[in-house]
Amino acid sequence: MIWCLHGAVGMAEDWKKLSTGLGQGGETVRRVDLWRYLDCCPMELGEFGKAFCEEVRAAGGAESGNVLVGYSMGGRLALHALLEGAEEGLFAGAVIVGAHPGLLTEEERIVRMGRDAEWAGKALVGDWRAFLREWEGQAVLTQVAPEGWGDRRKLSVRHQAVARSFMDWSLGKQKDLRERLGALDLPVLWVTGERDRKFTALAEEVVPLLNRGRHEVVAGAGHRVPWEEGDAFQALVEGFLADL
Repeated sequence: MIWCLHGAVGMAEDWKKLSTGLGQGGETVRRVDLWRYLDCCPMELGEFGKAFCEEVRAAGGAESGNVLVGYSMGGRLALHALLEGAEEGLFAGAVIVGAHPGLLTEEERIVRMGRDAEWAGKALVGDWRAFLREWEGQAVLTQVAPEGWGDRRKLSVRHQAVARSFMDWSLGKQKDLRERLGALDLPVLWVTGERDRKFTALAEEVVPLLNRGRHEVVAGAGHRVPWEEGDAFQALVEGFLADL
């Protein structure tokens, strides 16, 4: 079973094209709505890993051949789930796209938490359309044609969960995972875009820490690889699944 985890201010619907393509190849795909984990109450990153693994167990556990596909924030959440389920071999593999392993200093973490708190405030009490325009205007997200995405305007009804994600799942609250990645004894395909220099450099640093990691850089893509170069990304995922 393939589990797809969307990014910040994202939607499960974002994975519709990929899941349709993989489904035609006989794969069972679940597009995870991450906001439901935050609808009722706070949930820090480690707790998410535990809760998500419980969901995977309930759906069949390791016998289902689970593969995680996580983009950006969803990639960071996927790493926590992989580490939580590592000892029991809950996952057969993972595709991580443009994810951060964790900031290295307390100063960096404090700065990031402050910035994410500002985003949380805008998502919680600001005008939703203005929030979306500002979010999409970030340099790391420019030059993107998000064809096939879910309509982010509909996320306004989930604005409390989105705001909470900036607090609970802030990169500033994430521990540096570098030293723990060696505990993952499963194939991991780490994907970044050619134009996304920051996350490509991070991948080049992190992937050698994995026992069975592989880094692929997608030509012409920025941070949002699965949607900027969808066909190339799907081909990478299909090839990865075929080799498991």
